Amino acid sequence: MTDKPQGDPRHLETLDRDLARYSNLEMATSYVSRPIVGPSIALVFIVLAGLAAAMIFGQANNALIVIVAACFGAYMALNIGANDVANNMGPAVGANALTMGGAIAIAVVFESAGALLAGGDVVSTIAKGIIAPESMGDAQTFMWAMLAALLSAALWVNLATWVGAPVSTTHSVVGGVMGAGIASAGLAAVSWSTMGAIAASWVISPVLGGVIAAGFLWLIKSRIIYQDDKIAAARKWVPILVGIMAGAFAAYLALKGLKKLIKIDMATALMIGAAIGVATWAVMIPLIRKQSEGLENRNKSLKVLFGIPLVVSAALLSFAHGANDVANAVGPLAAIVQASQSGDFVAAISIPVWVMVIGALGISFGLFLFGPKLIRMVGSQITKLNPMRAYCVALSAAITVIVASWLGLPVSSTHIAVGGVFGVGFFREWDAERRIKKARLAMPDRPVLATEERRRRKLVRRSHFMTIIAAWVITVPAAALLSAIIFLGIYTIMA
Repeated sequence: MTDKPQGDPRHLETLDRDLARYSNLEMATSYVSRPIVGPSIALVFIVLAGLAAAMIFGQANNALIVIVAACFGAYMALNIGANDVANNMGPAVGANALTMGGAIAIAVVFESAGALLAGGDVVSTIAKGIIAPESMGDAQTFMWAMLAALLSAALWVNLATWVGAPVSTTHSVVGGVMGAGIASAGLAAVSWSTMGAIAASWVISPVLGGVIAAGFLWLIKSRIIYQDDKIAAARKWVPILVGIMAGAFAAYLALKGLKKLIKIDMATALMIGAAIGVATWAVMIPLIRKQSEGLENRNKSLKVLFGIPLVVSAALLSFAHGANDVANAVGPLAAIVQASQSGDFVAAISIPVWVMVIGALGISFGLFLFGPKLIRMVGSQITKLNPMRAYCVALSAAITVIVASWLGLPVSSTHIAVGGVFGVGFFREWDAERRIKKARLAMPDRPVLATEERRRRKLVRRSHFMTIIAAWVITVPAAALLSAIIFLGIYTIMA
């Protein structure tokens, strides 16, 4: 029996069919395995965090609960990276100032730098601000409560990320600690004045962020976009706006982001911000003049001038977020580590370096593996953003935190950033309606060019708006209920 010649058409058809089968099999394998790659890498990271805790603690007392807490802390950090970091990078990506890959790369670097260089300040709120630790009776009960708080917060943020709702990880941890405290020591253990201030921030944070963002968008529209000579107006106002941004972020970082390295009061932070703002304004005048040469007198040209400031603001927001919010991931873990080592669960809690590393790496991995979903939500699915609008959102985040710190109000970075996006969107609705009414009054016989469909595209998406607001409202009670259930389960098994 002889082989078929290589040129036989039937042989070639058979070969083509076999190759097609292999190609389809490869595509199917890739399609099926893609959704499990991220969770698999995340699971490996969680296991490594537990192994690191095991190597550090060895055969020490309560080593098992520390190892479990390290795994839960790594899980929480992954969820913070997936959910919280989107608020800093979403506007820049939605405005096309950054690609998704560039945003993730910048966020990973600056989040990690903020967490490791400026993070890890004393987390006294976890120990004493929300619940009275002494009401729990002993260190063992306190550690179980912190373990329940950590797991419940992580599960809630994971669920919120899955449904596409950017929620406050700070409020999730607060709810978790409150629920475990109530389950272990009753309602009297909770500091209701602190909880009242946190509840007030649900309203204050997004409203203040939205108002400030809308105010800056009004300034840009009235002073630059609606001017006859847009480029000349931009040469005057863009250096001022960039100077304001630089000053605001300098004060923000001095006040909040560098508090571990050096203690700076409000007055000093504002003076630092003012000095850097004026210096930046002076430097930007010739740079903007040179950058604007040859640009056409239209709105599209203005986007170029806001691109770099927007990227810088996103990076600075990520640094400050890493410095402040890493405690949400590893604060309860640090409390467990301290209680297990010294038995002291009443004193203020400081975060060990190895715990900080778990938080920083977890936030970075979570952003890289699961962040794009929420980045798209914040950046493009709530309302349409361009560099000018995204700049207003980023600037409002920094200014709102400064104002809130001055007033002594606890605020959520998530609520501020998303509130800024809402503020920009709702301002666009109001401005569009105002201009249409003005056009109708000026030329009543002439048909208005803006169609209903075109106007509808400018609206804030009500479905996303209601989903996010609902998630914000129920975050603390949901995390509290989940934490109480988990604590009672742990207590029943371990007691």
